[in-house]
Amino acid sequence: MQEVLQQLGGLVLGSLPTLILFILLVLAYQFLVQGPLSRTLAVRRARTSGAMEEANKAIAAAAARTEDYAGKLRHARAEIFRAREQRLQQWAQERDAAVDAARKSAMQHVLEAKLGLEAEAGEARKTLVTGADQLAEQVVRAVIPAAAGGSR
Repeated sequence: MQEVLQQLGGLVLGSLPTLILFILLVLAYQFLVQGPLSRTLAVRRARTSGAMEEANKAIAAAAARTEDYAGKLRHARAEIFRAREQRLQQWAQERDAAVDAARKSAMQHVLEAKLGLEAEAGEARKTLVTGADQLAEQVVRAVIPAAAGGSR
């Protein structure tokens, strides 16, 4: 057992420089590689998260502007629709007024034509009555001299 302990002691003593070199290597790695790498990653993470926050703010601002533009567009469309409706109503009123004026004019023409026809009918009746009287007189003259033997 003594011999095993001596061999173990020799191995530990022989591995001591390797152990020291390993510890120095770990410390050198810590100072030369991991520290600067950790700082660089932290800076990158900070920049990335800052850029992400700025991008999110820009997206939110763009969404707000888009909503504002959409609202203005809806408002403009509503104004255009109202103006169109007003024009349509105005045109309808003008059309109705023109139709009423045409109807009144047509009614006036019809009334004038009726009065003209009635006047012409009255004239024709007078002419017929006068013509009938003259014709009756001529018939009577033609019939009576032949029946009376020409005594008239």
